[in-house]
Amino acid sequence: MASFVNSASLRQLRALAAIEAAGSVSGAARHLGLTQPAITLQIRTLQGLVGLPLLQRAAAGMALTDVGRELVALHHRIAAAVSDSAAAIDAIKGLTGGGVSIGAVSTAKYFVPFAIAGFSRAHPKIQIKLTIGNRNEMLQALRDYALDIAITGRPPEDMDLERLLIGDHPHLIVAPHGHPLARRRRMALEALKDETFLVREPDSGTRLLMHKSFADRGFEPNIGMEIDSNETIKQAVMAGLGVAFISGHTVATELSDGRLVALDIVGLPVVRQWYVVYRRERALLPPALALANFLSHESRRFLPRVARTTRKSRGGAT
Repeated sequence: MASFVNSASLRQLRALAAIEAAGSVSGAARHLGLTQPAITLQIRTLQGLVGLPLLQRAAAGMALTDVGRELVALHHRIAAAVSDSAAAIDAIKGLTGGGVSIGAVSTAKYFVPFAIAGFSRAHPKIQIKLTIGNRNEMLQALRDYALDIAITGRPPEDMDLERLLIGDHPHLIVAPHGHPLARRRRMALEALKDETFLVREPDSGTRLLMHKSFADRGFEPNIGMEIDSNETIKQAVMAGLGVAFISGHTVATELSDGRLVALDIVGLPVVRQWYVVYRRERALLPPALALANFLSHESRRFLPRVARTTRKSRGGAT
């Protein structure tokens, strides 16, 4: 192992990471602008230093062994550290205002761009890269050091994260305009036992929150359709395909203009929180820290206003 630590090069680790991304030696060679024999030599040398196989053949091409995956994770950490150093040096030289890579779960797209615009007006020289995805994608990007900061409603417990509170995130049940239950008040969840629920994918924060909240009340929803997009869920509800437990921030406009109605259910909305998170072991450069603090202190004013909600029930533990 001492031989590996002293002799392995970033070039060899980069070649291994390229094979994982491309699925083949030839694809890695094209990506890095090298010949296949050059890539093969890098991998052979690295494998000799480690003393264990790094790759194995699979139906779809080349796959990493457990050791190979560890080395690719090491490459990501080193690449992130090199990138941080380069950005810091550029800032010291005065060549750039720096950059920030931020990720947000898809539900947050209804306020995050507006908050970033407010930050950019105050810091026009800071370059910001925004990525929107589902919760699993954002958390994996944090694990891979691909993001400086992320916005989520349910920070994971398996990462050592700094958490900065943004504000309340209400969840409610919506139905199409003219739904028979729209005029009823203070209903129990049981009033929806015959309704069809349109839901997000199983690992989404909204789906997990729905199941926990309903289970706490002894209610089993009738799942009719699984949809991986809040926008599509809204359209499906408006089309009369069912009702949905959904973030109030995603339907604020539709509630305001009457295309959707929030059903008046006892105990709803369930309110969890929005957070800005980042890994504690990765020291944020000034641009990323400034954006994280701005989002924590200023984002409340960019949160969509939900037109109609009922008594709040705190559900931030999910």
